[in-house]
Amino acid sequence: MNRHSHDSDRRRLLRAMGATGLLAGFNALLPAYARSSIGGSHLNAAAAQVPGGKPRDVVMDFHVRRETIDIAGGRASAITLNHLTPGPILELWEGKNAHLRVHNHLDESTSIHWHGILLPFQMDGVPGVAFPGIDPGDTFEVDFPVRQAGTYWYHSHSGLQEQVGQTGPTVIHSAEDDGINADREYVIVLNDWTFEDPHRLLAKLKEMSDYYNFSERTVGDLMEDVSKSGVQAALRDRLAWGNMRMSPRDIADVTGYTYSYLMNGMHPESNWTGLFTPGERIRLRVINASSMTYFNVRLPGLAMTVVAADGKEIQPVETDEFQIGVAETFDVVVQPKADQAYTIMAETMDRSGYARGTLAPRAGMMAPVPALREQPQRTMVDMGMDMSKMDMGGMKMGGGSMGHGSMKQMDMSGSSQGPAGMSHKDHDMGGSKMSGKMAHGTGAMAGSMGTGAMMEQSGPIIAKHGPDHHGPGNLTVANVERYRLGERGTGLEDVNHRVLTYSQLRNVVPMQDRRDPSRTIEVHLTGNMDRYMWSFDGVKYSNATPIEFPYGERIRLILVNDTMMEHPIHLHGMFMELENKQDDYLPFKHTISVMPGSRVSLLITADEPGRWAFHCHLLYHMEMGMFRVVRVSDQSGDKNA
Repeated sequence: MNRHSHDSDRRRLLRAMGATGLLAGFNALLPAYARSSIGGSHLNAAAAQVPGGKPRDVVMDFHVRRETIDIAGGRASAITLNHLTPGPILELWEGKNAHLRVHNHLDESTSIHWHGILLPFQMDGVPGVAFPGIDPGDTFEVDFPVRQAGTYWYHSHSGLQEQVGQTGPTVIHSAEDDGINADREYVIVLNDWTFEDPHRLLAKLKEMSDYYNFSERTVGDLMEDVSKSGVQAALRDRLAWGNMRMSPRDIADVTGYTYSYLMNGMHPESNWTGLFTPGERIRLRVINASSMTYFNVRLPGLAMTVVAADGKEIQPVETDEFQIGVAETFDVVVQPKADQAYTIMAETMDRSGYARGTLAPRAGMMAPVPALREQPQRTMVDMGMDMSKMDMGGMKMGGGSMGHGSMKQMDMSGSSQGPAGMSHKDHDMGGSKMSGKMAHGTGAMAGSMGTGAMMEQSGPIIAKHGPDHHGPGNLTVANVERYRLGERGTGLEDVNHRVLTYSQLRNVVPMQDRRDPSRTIEVHLTGNMDRYMWSFDGVKYSNATPIEFPYGERIRLILVNDTMMEHPIHLHGMFMELENKQDDYLPFKHTISVMPGSRVSLLITADEPGRWAFHCHLLYHMEMGMFRVVRVSDQSGDKNA
């Protein structure tokens, strides 16, 4: 048996064991030395614990190497940082200075982007935008005053190097008491690892976009839909998806068929463990440093209090689970009082696998690992379809009896007022009341009025798409655009516990810039899955021109997702304030996950001169062209070309 088939068989076995809850028992059979060493060069409990200490200036060296390491139950060539993947914690202090030196020991150019960090654009680490890159044998030095606090991360911005290990966590301590009073802190870095060459993986996606999707609908599924919804509705559903050349089970481009999911560099078999003393307040700094994977994070039996999003403090929200998009970070506080172990479960959004670790009073303890839950399905709402005009097996969906926020009452004239009295012309952000049920066909009522793939309750329609369909680079458009910030996220709509939503994020300080926006910039997220093309406004990066943000202006950025999947959109150099109906307390985000068929409004103060990358943080989408440059002219009008 060759190595590739062995690894594939191992991953299939692990997924099957995870689905039946047997993995924890399997891990207990491993000797202690195997349980501690399977992960290879990773962030063990000691390396993942945030040291803290006296505020100080920091000088730190990062050595980038290609090494063969133990990872995900095998041996593979990876790009390491100081012999680790993920790399070591970069620990800084607000109000102090950072001097970072990146040494390239590779035989190719490399880079490190300091994700979410405010610094001069020339040091941002994006080749071709901020600097040329770091040639083999060279050292690049970064100096900047630390102007913020929170949880962030760093990663390569060169080609596909991020996929093969070049990521790491950043922790910045606040200059003032943040009131969280944690007894100990851990970083929880989530990654997706493949033994395939990432360039070969991308080539497969370009040949067949659903290459890694092994859960397409079958004849048996069709018969089940017919029994639930009737022949007409089931066939209409299949025809609609067929006309769009899409599948409602296209949740993720790359799945557990090739990916192993890691927590602090360790796969589920090796059970990363963080220790605690019962009664302690534990701060978990959760970082989604994966290339392509959304995770749903929970600690069964233990409530979480979310205290920060993307590094920025928010008013505490108690919850039981949250969805974290690629490149996002969430800080949560837990307080385990019992002398027992708790599983940290990071289940992939498509349910094809998971990363897993443990919080425990003593090394070697573990808790049950939950079985993988039912796979969610996409819906016509995700496609931006106007469900009010559809006849679902004889049941009209207009007129308010089934309505999505009651179409008749939606004022699309733009007369409503949003946060701080700012006009929301054509994108009223108000009026969303979510039940959190029936979405994506996972609930008990999913098939009662049309098949699960057709029916969904969602946020209100707040705008309609214009005549521009964005050319051959785009396959579909969101005919109607919804406010979906109050939704729990794909696959979590009807779980029987609390789930964090964007609408719950509320800043701890009121917004500083209360000016009305001087301009509105609307960007559409576009793609053609048939040809694996991804872009903004149907134009890939190589054919695009910069987006201009005049220095000092207040900008409203509108993102419209015309595709069938979530996109985590990241703006370098500046934070965005998410218009989520929190009045003057809009939360800051550096990365925003935009749900399918949705319209998101963000406010930006263009006060950081330079050329800044703006892109989808799904690595292969960015590589295929879902990338732009935002150009902020400086005070003299220099566009930093």
